[in-house]
Amino acid sequence: MAKNEGQIVIKKYANRRLYNTGTSTYVTLEDLAEMVKKGEDFTVQDAKSGDDITHSVLTQIIFEQESKTGNTLLPISFLRQLITYYGDQMQMVVPSFLEHSMRAFTEQQAQMREQVNRAFGESPLGKNLQLPMQMVEDQVRRNTEMFQKAMQMFSPFMTPPAKESRKAEAKDIDELKEQLRALQNKLDNL
Repeated sequence: MAKNEGQIVIKKYANRRLYNTGTSTYVTLEDLAEMVKKGEDFTVQDAKSGDDITHSVLTQIIFEQESKTGNTLLPISFLRQLITYYGDQMQMVVPSFLEHSMRAFTEQQAQMREQVNRAFGESPLGKNLQLPMQMVEDQVRRNTEMFQKAMQMFSPFMTPPAKESRKAEAKDIDELKEQLRALQNKLDNL
């Protein structure tokens, strides 16, 4: 069967090979990452048992992307905080909160892109870096605050973020600023 209710079925064999039943071809984790980026819906099944192993394969893709590019999306402070929720009473709430946050971020991306285009369209490309940096910084701050408020709502006795955590967040913002500056320098050199 090539599809399961509109989804492409990927079979993972014991030799770790992945077989796309929709195209009748073997695929790699990179191919699956591209499918995700294109919005293609698929499930990954263990070829022998039929178990759904989509979660572990997607996690493996994230791990490989994080380790191979050097440009990580998941800051250490976020990973540490996420690990603390395993086995915690909040563990059940975190997945739906993260899914909601990512959906909201995706929706806000279009607005941010439009604002950046307006900012760069009205002035020479190299002159107005402050506005896009400020917009990204504001977005990161809003998302962080939303996450903290949601967690405090479910756990009112939770202590506020430790000084180290605030320092880590500030470091993440500084790293983001530096990446934007580097990008701007590359654009200026073009």
